[in-house]
Amino acid sequence: MRILIDGYNLLHAAGVFGETRGPGGFEASRRALLDALARLLGDTRAKATVVFDAADAPPGLPARMVHDGIQVVFARDYPSADAMIEDMIEEHDAPTSLTVVSADNRVIAAARRRRAKAVPSGEWFAELRAAARQPAQTETKPPPPGSDYEVERWLREFGF
Repeated sequence: MRILIDGYNLLHAAGVFGETRGPGGFEASRRALLDALARLLGDTRAKATVVFDAADAPPGLPARMVHDGIQVVFARDYPSADAMIEDMIEEHDAPTSLTVVSADNRVIAAARRRRAKAVPSGEWFAELRAAARQPAQTETKPPPPGSDYEVERWLREFGF
């Protein structure tokens, strides 16, 4: 499943900001968000694309880049990231396999029209953080009740 993320929308919903204020503040905040996403997404980060507004971007900002495996796109030729995301949803060849992360009603409506999964930014980030805090699931199942192993373990526990 691909994940398409409204960058600044998630940045504000998640409250992830860089330490720099003033000049360079947006760049520091974008980097802080992308670092957090890379850490939280783990092996699935290569399936994520983050779109940031860039209509009034400073010179030298690339149109596309990869940040620790995450695709990052700046909406240079669009009035907003929302407009670019809408086009990306419309052009996606398998929209039902797409998760769109945004709290913008226009983006959510575009996702739903194509039957993509739409998740509000704050909710998605909270779920991602909660999942990252969960201990890894083990592949082995505990022995069934009454098995020889369990009986021996309890006999040792009580000194028999």
